[in-house]
Parts: sequence; C-alpha cells; structure tokens
Amino acid sequence: MTTTATHLWRLLRWGRTLARHGALGGIERDANTPPQLRRVLRLARLGASVPVVPTYAEAFEAIGPAAIKLGQALATRPDLVGAEAARDLMRLQDALPPAPFPTMRSAIEKGLERPIDHLFASIDEQAVGAASIAQVHRAVTSDGRQVAIKVLRPDIEDVLSRAIETYEWAAAQIEQFGGEFARLRPRQVIATFRQWSLRELDLRREAASASELAQNMEAIPDFVVPKIDWTRTSRRILTLEWIDGIKLTDRDALAAAGHDPKLLAAKLVLAFLRQAIADGFFHADMHQGNLFVLPDGRIAVIDFGIMGRIDRRARLWLAEILHGLITGNYQRVAEIHFEAGYVPLHHNLAEFATALRAVGEPIRGLPVKEISIGQMLDGLFAITRDFDMPTQPHLLLLQKTMVMVEGVAQALDPDINMWETAGPFVREWLRDELGPEAALATQLREGVALLRRLPDLIRRIEHSHPLPGAAPPPPPLPEIQIIRIGGGWRYFAVAIVAAAAGATAMTLLS
Repeated sequence: MTTTATHLWRLLRWGRTLARHGALGGIERDANTPPQLRRVLRLARLGASVPVVPTYAEAFEAIGPAAIKLGQALATRPDLVGAEAARDLMRLQDALPPAPFPTMRSAIEKGLERPIDHLFASIDEQAVGAASIAQVHRAVTSDGRQVAIKVLRPDIEDVLSRAIETYEWAAAQIEQFGGEFARLRPRQVIATFRQWSLRELDLRREAASASELAQNMEAIPDFVVPKIDWTRTSRRILTLEWIDGIKLTDRDALAAAGHDPKLLAAKLVLAFLRQAIADGFFHADMHQGNLFVLPDGRIAVIDFGIMGRIDRRARLWLAEILHGLITGNYQRVAEIHFEAGYVPLHHNLAEFATALRAVGEPIRGLPVKEISIGQMLDGLFAITRDFDMPTQPHLLLLQKTMVMVEGVAQALDPDINMWETAGPFVREWLRDELGPEAALATQLREGVALLRRLPDLIRRIEHSHPLPGAAPPPPPLPEIQIIRIGGGWRYFAVAIVAAAAGATAMTLLS
C-alpha cells in the first residue's frame, strides 16, 4: 500500500514539471479553484521560469509514459482541462526512444514461449515505432509473410500501476473540494483511464478489437484493417499483417503516387461514419500517424489500443441533437438531453433550450462548408457547467475522434465539410433506423424485451437504478484515505514539502 507521503512526493515532482511548462496556470486562475489548492499550485511553481504560452503536451511527455497516456485521455475532456489544453494534448503522439533489441528479443521469446527462430525467419532490430507502452518491429514469419510485431515494454505494467495509484489518490482528494470539482467527477475520469490502460496492456484485446473492426468494415472496400496472426499473438505480443503504404502525413509522396487528396478525405470520413453511426464501434485514435494509403488507393489503419463503443439509443440521440442544432429545433434538442438524462430534472427545459440556441444560432447563417463539428461540440460543452450536466465519457471519446477525423480530412482537402460528405450516409441511416418499418420492429422488440425484464425493472426503479440504454455503469472506485487540506498542520506540512520540492526540483528531475 503506497503511503500518503509517497503520493505527495510524486505529485509534487510532477507538479513542478507541469509548472515549468505553464500547464498549471489555468487551474490557478480558475475562479472555481479552492484557495487552498491555489496556494499549493503557487508553491509548485516557486522559482520556475514559466512560459507565456503553456506547452501541455511537452509537460506530459517530460513526466513519462503514464503521463503521456493520461494526457491522451485528458485530450478527450475539454470540459475538464479546457479547450486550449485539450487541443494541445491531442498532439501527443506517444513517441519515445526504443528499448535495445536484445531486451525486446527476450521479451518476444518470453511472451510467445517459443524461440524466435521457430516463428520468424527474420526480425529487423531497428524498431519502426516506439511508444510509451510498446514498440514495433518489422519481421518475416517462418512461412514467408511480412508482419509487424508489437511488443510491450519490459516492466511497463509496474510503471503504469504506480502512477495510476497516485492519480486515483489525487483525484479522491480533489473531489472532496466539492462544487465544480465534484461535478467533473475526477475519480471517474481516472477510473476510466485505468480501464483504458489495462486494456492496452493485454495485446490480445487489441487484436480482438482489430478483428471486430475488420468484420464490421467488410462492406467498405476502401478501408483496410490488417489481419491478425493469432498463432504469434499473446498477452504481451501482437503480430499482424505488415501495411506497406504511404502515411497520410506525407502529402508530397501521396501526390507523387497519383492519389487524389479530396477522394482520400471523403473515404476517411465515410469510413469513420460507418464505424461510429452504423456499427457503434469505432477506432478512437485515427490521427495521421495511424493512417496509410495503399498503392490501390485504399486507406489502412493501425494501432487498435483505444476503441470507442456507443449503443444504438445514444447514437440516435446524438444524431438528433446534431440535426436539431443545424435546423434550429432547439426545443427538441433540449428534450433529448432531458430524456437521455444528460441534464438533471431540476433544471428548466425552456431555459436549456435558450442556452442551446446561443450555440446553434451563430452557425445557422453560415455556408455549410464553414460549419465545424469541433467548434459546435465545443459550444455544447461550454454550457454543461451552468446546467450541472454530468460528463458522458463515451460521448466525449466520440467527440474527440470526430474532431480528429475532421482535422485529418481537412489537411487532405481544405474545402471538405463533414456535413456535406456525411449527408447521404446519415440520411439513409436515419431513414432505416427511424422509418415506419424500423419503428414498428423496434416497438415490438422492445415490448417483448420489457415484458421479460419487468420484475428486474421494478427492482431497478425501487433502488433508483438508471434505466437500460443509459451510459454503461462506471468502473468501481477504490477506497482512498482522504486527507483534509486546510488550516492546521496537514496543510502546513504540504506547503513545506512543496516549497522544498520547488527548491530542489531542478536537481531531482534532471
């Protein structure tokens, strides 16, 4: 069991690094930050040379692998860290120096429980990519196939476990301040982050995600998911088909190969819409470094560590919300928010509709090509505080991915618009899902299902359990010992340690 002193010391070292990159300024200036916490933040930056423009991504990279993964998770939470920080954190590409090949060779043999020579004809010792969790080597199997081998870094489980334990401890302390901190549910943020991290530490689950995505995308021939080599895959090793293509970041190479950037952008958008809207299971890390163009013009995706899932009811709600904002039907948008449980019932529906109008009206007079999904969703998040809206992690991950895909598509084709490209697909899907035949089938199916679960439903109502169809239940929260930071010796001790850390941090962090 990690002691309180250990948690504090880790946080102060990390806080010092964040302060040196200007990453704590927003919290310190926020009117919702309690005075006690604001004083600790001032001590954390004592003597540091703070830049005018914060460099959030660089700060998390400087702290280490666990912080990089946390930064990627926080990039999906503009409501929590602010729009500016979220945009900067999206630059985290997870690139680190690779571990020496002899170390990784041993890890491969241990992970597959067989000598490398029995499985592979050759393996390139130079890694083609190295991230905080794992690194990738190109190889040829014993039967002559070109593959990529993803190998977890040695001891990465312990590194992440120690850091996450301190994140959980810190989140529990912060949540005790109440108010805005309680509404943003920092403990739930870290619990979700733990789930993501544990998922990435079992490469069999990543392989399963790739397999599921490939099956879902069989009807989209322009989108390729590499095949998994299950005989050479284990918890710590993932072997999959080698993708020999041009990265979407290399515009010159794409042009030289004769690819049409406008067509590629449209293919990418439609592939994402198929995943997110039709299937409800989507690749949630579709940045340019994970996307390749094959010689025949198809788009291939790699790295399936972060995947998103959203149920049908939530997808229908989201589609109606976006459509309502564009058409100006703010009353219906407000009703959906209340029906979905996104807004507590003690708020006034008409007032919420007015707040939504403030988001929707500025974009209604614009040409369609000038409407940005990212900007519109940022506007939606801006009103969550006023209406005590609990965060919805599954929708935030979708929002982050939508913004990411829109950015990649616009880099290929500056004139592309997500609405125009998505229009035919979305209209057809909504017609299939909300048309008379679909509505009748849904009512019959839901009616039969309701009768079957009626006894359980009564018990749920009695215990104030959320209705089926809402967001999935949150991960369990660990028991955390709470310390009270305020007047008295506890706060004085924290201040002394913080000051000491500020005076010695340059030596300790070098």
